[in-house]
Amino acid sequence: MGSGLKVLSAPLKDAYVLSVTPVEDERGRFTRVYCRRDLEQIGHLKEIVQINHSMTKKKGAVRGMHFQRPPKCETKLVCCIRGSVFDVMIDLRRYSPTFLKWHAEVLSLGNHRMMYIPEGFAHGFQALEDNVELVYLHTEFYSPEHEGGVRFDEPRVGIQWPMPISETSNKDRSYPLLGAGFEGVAV
Repeated sequence: MGSGLKVLSAPLKDAYVLSVTPVEDERGRFTRVYCRRDLEQIGHLKEIVQINHSMTKKKGAVRGMHFQRPPKCETKLVCCIRGSVFDVMIDLRRYSPTFLKWHAEVLSLGNHRMMYIPEGFAHGFQALEDNVELVYLHTEFYSPEHEGGVRFDEPRVGIQWPMPISETSNKDRSYPLLGAGFEGVAV
């Protein structure tokens, strides 16, 4: 059985939107979320070492924008398993032609899209409805001493959130704005 994975380009270098086609019958639906062989076509060769699950209760809430610094940079594969989100990634790679550019996609159970977020990118999302759930596949273990963040309202990035922000964490609000001397992440 094929996975039905389609790799769609994203406007940020080395980032992708993935679309999967579920197999449905009278019993319900089956969807392959991850297959290493499928992702080899975009150069993904690293092992998935951690899988996280989040639930966000309130529509309009923003989580992010999170990343890990070297040597603990990670690639993330993100899918929505309940509700819908405005999923955002920012290219923080120092020498990238898309440095400090952002891209977003609506992810939902119904549209079968996932985000492939490379090393050196920040990631976050806004809940488009109450009680949304995401699953994240990571190529690196969480490392508190290497974690970083970009403010959701960073003017140098200029994310256009689709609705007013209802809430964020104290941690996400406390990230400093990027100064003019921000040189990015070396990966």
